[in-house]
Parts: sequence; C-alpha cells; structure tokens
Amino acid sequence: MQIIEISDFAVRSAVVRLRRNGSPMCFVVYPMIHMADPAFFAAVSRRLRTADVIVTEGVGGDSGFSLLGRALTLSYSVLRFNRRAGLVRQRIDYQSSNAAIVNPDATATEFGTAWRRAPLQQRMLIWLLLPAVMAVRLFGGTRTIWSRALEVNDLPTTSDEQWAEQYPRLHDALLGDRDKMLLEALYRLHEERHAEQIEVAVVYGAGHVPAIVHGLIRYGYRPRSADWLTVKSLS
Repeated sequence: MQIIEISDFAVRSAVVRLRRNGSPMCFVVYPMIHMADPAFFAAVSRRLRTADVIVTEGVGGDSGFSLLGRALTLSYSVLRFNRRAGLVRQRIDYQSSNAAIVNPDATATEFGTAWRRAPLQQRMLIWLLLPAVMAVRLFGGTRTIWSRALEVNDLPTTSDEQWAEQYPRLHDALLGDRDKMLLEALYRLHEERHAEQIEVAVVYGAGHVPAIVHGLIRYGYRPRSADWLTVKSLS
C-alpha cells in the first residue's frame, strides 16, 4: 500500500482508515509531510474537525534541549526560503479542536539520550550529511526536492531494512523508540475506548506510518478505505 506517492504530476498522501470487527472505533491515519502546499495543511485541518481524539507527534514536552532535533527541523524548514518550491511549514492548530489531544512522542531529554547511544562515528555522519541535505532543499528545483526516493510504502524497501540493520541505534533514536511510544498510546486507546463510536486521528510524519499500520493490524484492525490528499502539485 502506498503511503506517499510521487508521480510526474503530484506528491500525494494517502489518508488511511482502519477498523476492527466488533468495534465501532475508527483510526484515521494522516501521513504528514512537514513542508507542503498550504492547501494540504488546510485540508488536514478541516478533516480533523470530525475527530474525537487526535494523536500527534512532536519531540519536546520537557525542559531539555535537543540540538539534533533543532537541526533536523531546520533541514526541512529551509524549504520555505526556496521560492521555486512554494512550500510552507506545517501549521495545524490542534488546540482549536474539540478533540482530546494525545502526544506520546519522546521528550527532548529522551530523544537526546537515545541519540547518544548511537556510535560516535554514526552520529558524526549525520552531522556531515545535514548541510548537504539543506543545500539541496534550499537551492534545488522541484524535481530534485521531490525525488522518487521519498516515496513511502507500508512494506519496507531493501534499503530501509539495510539501514535499520546497519545502524540500529540511529534507527531506534529517529524512528524505532518513538514508534514504540506511539503504538503503546494507540493500544491504550483501544483497550480503554474500543466500545465507543469514536474517530481517532493519528497525525504523524509519513516515515512512522508503516509502523502504525502494522501495529494496528496486530490488534485486529484492517485498512478499510483510503483517499488521497495532494501535498504538492508538480504539473
């Protein structure tokens, strides 16, 4: 199942609805790209009005400071200075919703601790790569920015699996540990509220969505429908 599709015409995000037999609860997963056309974020915001619970990402939540977290944010937010890209940073006012907000993501301190567990040479490699990534995003054209390598599917590619095996500590810090926290929160919601007819919106970066889908499948949920939102028109 495609989660982020990149074609000659557009970049699209698949909004996936998952249900479980015998339960009226519905999970609606929104794979997010953190820099997109304003219309994409507006469309997500409109759809969230029907949600009863919103589960959203965001490293923070304590007084700790994560230099890497700031650098990773900067690595994509520089796109707003690329006039050819025509993108804006993600802005969704969750507090204006009547839904309950759940943020199960790592705190800055937890993220920093997980990051420091990775071998020093691997951490240095990330720091060396970040300036190149930012330069491409700042000065690159549309086709350079939206490479097909950015596509996301529910099944990992060979390169994804090799990266996770070769750099397990980095994978845990950037994805694995945070995925576990997220799934624990979703499982708690199921245990506590699966008998209620509610919509749980999961608004997370697209890279986390394969773990979300497969984690919910293990709890008996199945994708029942999906539709596309346009992240960026390329035509």
